[in-house]
Amino acid sequence: MIAAAAIAGVIGGGIGVAGGYLLADGGNGSAALTQHDPVTGTQIKSQTGTVQYAATKASASTVDIRVRSGRSGTEGTGVVLTSDGYVLTNNHVVGNGGAINVTLADGTTKNAKVIGTSPSYDLAVIKLDGASGLTPAELGKSSSLTVGQQVVAIGSPLGLEGTVTSGIISALNRTVEVQGDNGQAVIYNGIQTDASINSGNSGGPLVNLDGQVIGINSSIVSNSQGNIGLGFSIPIDTASRVANELIKNGVATKPQLGVTGTDSQTGTAAVTSVVPGSAADRAGIKAGETITKVGDRTVSSFADLVAQISSNAPGAKITLTVADAQGANRHQVEVTLGSEQDEAAETADYDNSGSRSQAPYGWPYGSERYGR
Repeated sequence: MIAAAAIAGVIGGGIGVAGGYLLADGGNGSAALTQHDPVTGTQIKSQTGTVQYAATKASASTVDIRVRSGRSGTEGTGVVLTSDGYVLTNNHVVGNGGAINVTLADGTTKNAKVIGTSPSYDLAVIKLDGASGLTPAELGKSSSLTVGQQVVAIGSPLGLEGTVTSGIISALNRTVEVQGDNGQAVIYNGIQTDASINSGNSGGPLVNLDGQVIGINSSIVSNSQGNIGLGFSIPIDTASRVANELIKNGVATKPQLGVTGTDSQTGTAAVTSVVPGSAADRAGIKAGETITKVGDRTVSSFADLVAQISSNAPGAKITLTVADAQGANRHQVEVTLGSEQDEAAETADYDNSGSRSQAPYGWPYGSERYGR
């Protein structure tokens, strides 16, 4: 980039000199150049409901995060939650330890420490040292989003702080299964967007055109060339619940269903065992049955079941559609989800038959990379 900028400077200088000579040789003088305000547009004053307004508003509450550990380090983005310096970001940005340095929107730098992490949701809260008078982000509601709605992503892709990109919400309730560079896997129910998100955007805000944060950018589908226009954000309804718990208690909770399972041959989630005394056990779910729906949403795999369960808060009452192994004899059961502290993302492997298995309490994580 430095080389490109130097070339542009040389070429620009050459054109400037040539233009000067041409004007001087004209002999008749030259008219003064004038500039005009735009007839339409928002270059002079941003308006609510525009990309410029959203970017201006949300950028004031967006920070750059650099974590240094020995000779290595990571860089990501964060969202200011409170005026005294609580910041929400991704767990994979700060969860591996190291000294944290945060650059605010005005260029001020602060040291920070981790308050708590939520590995299962890839979320973390950090606290800036000696911070005051910060501009907290305005949080929206991800439950009210629609496909096709315009959104803006803000962050530090590839180290370029304060970068703004725009796009649309291209899908909702997308099951995202991703494994980070540290090998830790996460499954969540995500917002899909084509707003450009790259390395360094992690933990930054996805905002609507009112400048309200509606998601925390977390992962992308990429190939050897980089981003291909498929990015995923953790819905703010989930992220705000987790952040509040981390600020208050230093640890977050996750909902507990209490089953182990596999991908069924009928394209749903097959239950292989039920944890005694769990939410599933109390609801009468049996090993050998399949779960075909959570509420009115179809379950297409066991990972899909995990993502849909995870989008609920602990203690929530949900309706599951349960069937036999062949997908017949469907009936609905009401389940009151249990609660478990989110201290580590549980892992899962594939057994000898190629089926997915999971650790107890309804939280499997695949060992493969998703779109990486």
